[in-house]
Amino acid sequence: MENDAVTLCCPNEYCQFANPLTHKFCEKCSTPLPKRYLWAVGDDFSPRDPGSILADRYLVINKSILLDIKPGLLPQIPELEDLGKIRPYLKLIPYRPHIPQVYGILNLGHGQPETEILLLEKPPLIVDPSITKTSLCISLDDAWTEASSIRQIHWLWQLANLWQPLIGQGVASTLLNGDVLRVEGVLVRLLELRFDRENTPTLSQLGEFWQQLLKNAKPNIAPFMQEVCKLLMEGEIKSSSGLIQILDQGLKQLARFQTTTIKIYTKTDSGPVRQRNEDACYPPGDTLMTKLPQNNALAIVCDGIGGHEGGSVASNLAIETIVQEVKELIPVTDDQINPSMLLSHLEQAVATGNDKISQQNDSEHRQGRQRMGTTVVMALPMTHEIYITHVGDSRAYWITRHNCHQITLDDDVASREVRLGYALYREALQHSGSGSLIQALGMSKSSSLHPTSQRYIIDEDAVFLLTSDGLSDFDRVEECWQSEILPILSDKKSIENVGQRLIEVANTKNGHDNVTIALVHYDVKYSEPDLTVTVDISQVLADTESDPLDDHQKTQVMTENKTVKFSALLPIFLVVIVGLGLISGLLLANKLKQQVIKSEPQTTSSPTTPASQIQTEEGTGKREQERGNREQGTGKR
Repeated sequence: MENDAVTLCCPNEYCQFANPLTHKFCEKCSTPLPKRYLWAVGDDFSPRDPGSILADRYLVINKSILLDIKPGLLPQIPELEDLGKIRPYLKLIPYRPHIPQVYGILNLGHGQPETEILLLEKPPLIVDPSITKTSLCISLDDAWTEASSIRQIHWLWQLANLWQPLIGQGVASTLLNGDVLRVEGVLVRLLELRFDRENTPTLSQLGEFWQQLLKNAKPNIAPFMQEVCKLLMEGEIKSSSGLIQILDQGLKQLARFQTTTIKIYTKTDSGPVRQRNEDACYPPGDTLMTKLPQNNALAIVCDGIGGHEGGSVASNLAIETIVQEVKELIPVTDDQINPSMLLSHLEQAVATGNDKISQQNDSEHRQGRQRMGTTVVMALPMTHEIYITHVGDSRAYWITRHNCHQITLDDDVASREVRLGYALYREALQHSGSGSLIQALGMSKSSSLHPTSQRYIIDEDAVFLLTSDGLSDFDRVEECWQSEILPILSDKKSIENVGQRLIEVANTKNGHDNVTIALVHYDVKYSEPDLTVTVDISQVLADTESDPLDDHQKTQVMTENKTVKFSALLPIFLVVIVGLGLISGLLLANKLKQQVIKSEPQTTSSPTTPASQIQTEEGTGKREQERGNREQGTGKR
């Protein structure tokens, strides 16, 4: 493909300089140049010639793979009445590491709806530095033969965890389509969603589909897989939760032949402009811990909210409470762990921390902007898995040799709009107050708190980054992970040096807030065992109709009591209550803006803006000014 004449426009609205495609920063203003690769979906879309440009902004890379060469512009957004066609993508946003999200639409037929092409962002791609050789990740079927036994079961485990969410959105047929199932190292990633046509797919059909993989299964797990497929096809496994429990048996048997070393490093800094550090972390900052498998250890990052040192009190009280609760609730050895109960225990620990802060607020008669609170994101690493729990907009990222995935979803207004199926994420970011938090610890009783807990299996080297928004704002993690974090996995940098460097990046590139990070490094070595994996069906509750594990990942629709002390959210909940969820995004934005102006300054605000929204980077200060104005009106930190 000849693309020397094609350029990538700077997203800075005051620059818009035309840069070579391979450049990472604008030649004129040094703004980062995001590479937004997209997958085009539509019955009327046929693969185009590489090098051609569609709609004056989308460069055809390879068949249906496009590159947005004007990333500073908002993509064309579907009409409100057309959102039903893409609502499954929106409601499945908590599963972003597996499922691409809608970027926008591409109209190829002079405004005719039937020629609108859906553009999906972050599809499963192998991105080549030359851009021209970018291609799809390998299919599950093609990658299957070369995978280890633990990886093969792990891939099935991921599909089992996706089954119930996709059933709920009428797109479970996706998991029975080999062309759509791609793998990126450890992760199963879906190319797109396929809608169920007539009958809802069954677990029996899933068993038939998996049976096609049997011939190339590793010998030590082939009998196990055969039994699982048989149980599925005969209806003995009646729920995805039962299937997950059986696959967990296989993973647990194989994990004994996996040697895992875990290092945890934390660091916190007040930043160049803040007088106080209202963040907190556990273990305490500048601590390096090497964790043995039998010694459970937590990593926690909290970002305090509230003036007059309230944020610092809240974040430290949360950590003190959660650590104590986890020590009492979590089994000492991995053999005693029930994953579903453990997820519930972690959420219970967070709820207890919430109540401790809320009680102190009440005892000190803190009201309005004086009420203190905190976000929290924490990781509990085990031998072959990690448990992540969070509330607020402090984030967790999963970095592998292949990619960096944000695995938590901010508890903010923009994300809520997407989860409810009302707007695309990039559209929701345009609304006033889009970065305002909808929940944090300490603002109300735990009965109205909804922590999110997730479990991930680890069968290869990985780094998990927990961070406050002092680093994650303006997509700094996505911008720097390859140069700053990835070297840990190749032993080119120590975890301590990387942690210190991330603080520097936050302070120099952002610099508007406190910053706190925790790094959890998994060093994994696996050898194929001379062992035949077995199934014990007696341990499985085969009659379970719902998936208890999935309940932790689903985003619950909060009621109005959720918004106590978060005044900017009231218009949204009023919309839900009176049944006006389908009003236009513009009207919603205006209502939010008016409410923020009229109400007391209490809403927690924390912009978490992707690069497409950052049209003014270094040299313009527009986003910083907006953040400053918002903080003056909300009292955050």
